[in-house]
Amino acid sequence: MNGYGKSHLCQSIGVAAIRSGFTVYYRSIFDTVRDFLHDEAMDGHEKLLQRYLKPDLLIIDDMGMKQLPKRSGEYLFEIIMRRHELRSTMMTSNRPLDDWGKLIGDVPSATAILDRFLHRAEVVQITGKSYRLEKSEKVPKSTKAPTGSAAEE
Repeated sequence: MNGYGKSHLCQSIGVAAIRSGFTVYYRSIFDTVRDFLHDEAMDGHEKLLQRYLKPDLLIIDDMGMKQLPKRSGEYLFEIIMRRHELRSTMMTSNRPLDDWGKLIGDVPSATAILDRFLHRAEVVQITGKSYRLEKSEKVPKSTKAPTGSAAEE
């Protein structure tokens, strides 16, 4: 479900953590996977991995928007496995956990990720109307598209 405020909520928690003296790293799942795919080609894996392992709180946003490239499950598994019970990790998703195997393209990796990720997790399910759709319903819809300057009309 889109527009419920999942990203905004995680970002707000991240800001509160920073204000409390914690380190936070925020990335979309797409940027995370792209970082590791690029890094694999450039052979700087350990340095990049430390960027994801070191912060007190890691926020990975937008899991489930589309299927991820091959090997995504391996990268995500390594991050979750190495942070497990050491540091906090938050993820947002608009898809049920049962769909993660399809999204990652690797059911065993998805199972291992969820096993560790959910071990001591607090799952928050947000329901309601999309904030953006609700806002757009309040804006009057024009039936005529603008054609340019007033002089042209």
